[in-house]
Amino acid sequence: MRFRTPSSQWRRKCLCPNRLCGKKLLCYASLAVVVTAGLACQREYPLAMDGSARFDTWLLGRAQDGGVPHLGCVRECCRVARREGRVEYPCSLGVRDRLTGALLLIEATPAVESQVAMLHTLAEVDPRDRVPVDGVLLTHAHIGHYAGLMQFGKEVAATDELPIFCTPKMADFIRAHAPWSGLVTGGHVDLQEIVMGTDGAAVFEPVEGLRVEAIQVPHRDEYSDTVAFRLHGPAKTLLWVPDIDQWSRNEGMIERLLDGVDVAYVDGTFYDEQEVGRCADEIPHPFMRDTLTTLGDLAKAHPGRIQFIHLNHTNPALSDLKLVAEIGERGFDVPEQGRWVGL
Repeated sequence: MRFRTPSSQWRRKCLCPNRLCGKKLLCYASLAVVVTAGLACQREYPLAMDGSARFDTWLLGRAQDGGVPHLGCVRECCRVARREGRVEYPCSLGVRDRLTGALLLIEATPAVESQVAMLHTLAEVDPRDRVPVDGVLLTHAHIGHYAGLMQFGKEVAATDELPIFCTPKMADFIRAHAPWSGLVTGGHVDLQEIVMGTDGAAVFEPVEGLRVEAIQVPHRDEYSDTVAFRLHGPAKTLLWVPDIDQWSRNEGMIERLLDGVDVAYVDGTFYDEQEVGRCADEIPHPFMRDTLTTLGDLAKAHPGRIQFIHLNHTNPALSDLKLVAEIGERGFDVPEQGRWVGL
C-alpha cells in the first residue's frame, strides 16, 4: 500500500504540549463548532498530552448524514436548531501526525469545508492552499460519508492526486459515477484500494507509523461495502464504526471490533424505535438503548470507552441534558464536536 508524506512546504515540528494545554476552544460562528445539547463551547481544551502519543484525533462531527438542522425536518428538534443557529455536522474524524504534520480525514461529508477548517484550527496549522489534507479514509458510499469528495475537484480545491483510501467496491463506485469519476480522470484524487483478506480485514498505513485496520461490517450495501476502522497509535487504539447493522444480527461482531480498543466511536443513530415510529426489525442500526444494555458491563468497567456518534437529527441524546447525564452514569459517552483523543 502506497502512501504520501506531506510536501516539505507543509512539514511542521511537533507542537509542544505546553503550547496547547489550557488553550480555549472558542465557538467560531464560521465553523459552527458546538458541544452537546448546543451549549456554548467556552471550555478548556482537553489536551492531556503525554509523550507516548504521536497522533492527535479530533471529532469533527457527530451527527447522521444530514446533520442538524436536517433538510425537510419540521420537528421541534430542527426548528429549535434553526432558531438558535445550532449546527451539528455529519460524523467525521480528523487526524494529525505530530511528527510530520500530516493531516488525515476520515469521511468526506457534505460539510467537508467547515470540518477541514475546524481541523486546521484545532491542529494549529498554517493555511494549506490546495493541499487541505494529506489523505481521506472512506467507510462506505452513503452520502454523509463521501459526498464531500466533490469539493476536491477542479471547481473547488483542485487537489493533486490526493490519496483516498477505500475498498475496491467503493473505488469502483467512484470511478463509475460522475461527478466522482471526474476526480479520478482529472488526477485530483488517487484511489488507494484496501484489499480485504479472507477474514474480511486488511491493514494499511495512510501515513507512515499509523497502523489502520479496515474491517468489513454488515450494513445496507446498495452501492459499496462498508468497513469500520481501528487506528493504532503508540499510545492508544481507536475504533471508528459509524454505521453497522444491529448487534443481535451479527454474533461475535461487537467483540471482534472492540478487541484491544481504548476508545470506540460507535453507531448511535437512533435512541430507540419510538424515535422513528417504525418496527424495530426495519431499522438496520443498533439502537442506543440496546447498546447500553449489551455493553453495559464493559462500560461500567471502562467508563468513557464507548462513545456514541452518527446521531440522527431526531435523537434526543443531541439535546436532552438529562438523558446525556444518564448515559454518562452508565459508563457511556455522547462526545461533543471537537473531542480530542491522542493515539
